[in-house]
Amino acid sequence: MSEEMKKETTAEEIKEDQAEETAAKETEETKEQEAACEEQEVPETEKEPEKKGFFGKKKEKKDKKDEQIADLTDRLKRQIAEFDNYRKRTEKEKAGMYMVGAKEIVEKILPVVDNFERGLAGVPEEQKEDPFVTGVAQIYKQLMTTLEGMGVKAIEAVGAEFDPDFHNAVMHVEDESVGENIVVEEFQKGYMYKEFVVRHSMVKVAN
Repeated sequence: MSEEMKKETTAEEIKEDQAEETAAKETEETKEQEAACEEQEVPETEKEPEKKGFFGKKKEKKDKKDEQIADLTDRLKRQIAEFDNYRKRTEKEKAGMYMVGAKEIVEKILPVVDNFERGLAGVPEEQKEDPFVTGVAQIYKQLMTTLEGMGVKAIEAVGAEFDPDFHNAVMHVEDESVGENIVVEEFQKGYMYKEFVVRHSMVKVAN
């Protein structure tokens, strides 16, 4: 091999060695840059938990607010229910007081009704057309119409089966012409105010 060829071969090897060294240096520099970039990115990564923590706190606040809203809503519902119960109870008490008061008034009016009936029943037949008698009869009729409009009605007695809830038996009689335990005569009318008995009927009952 000539001297010139040896020189050329040596030059090429040197160039290759230099290229390899340059590539190695570039690789090391690239690795160093990547490492530096990773180190710089670490703080940003560290900030993420803070963000999560921040959002976590925000979520906790939201949950607390929801709990307060739910608590206030529950209190409001309870107060509404209590007020509704109070209103119903008050209305029931008022209705009961009104019923008791009305019943007492009706009870005091009934003797007046009894006197009207006794007076009209004692009028002789020939005097029933007398203006005074007809006037009294009209007043009695008006009174009974008013009482009926209030819910006052007479209790059925004669011909009905005896019922201790409505009748007060003051006399018993043996009578085969009527059924057993049937009211055959009424001595005093009984009255009801709506569903309440104001006065029981005084009756005679067949055994």
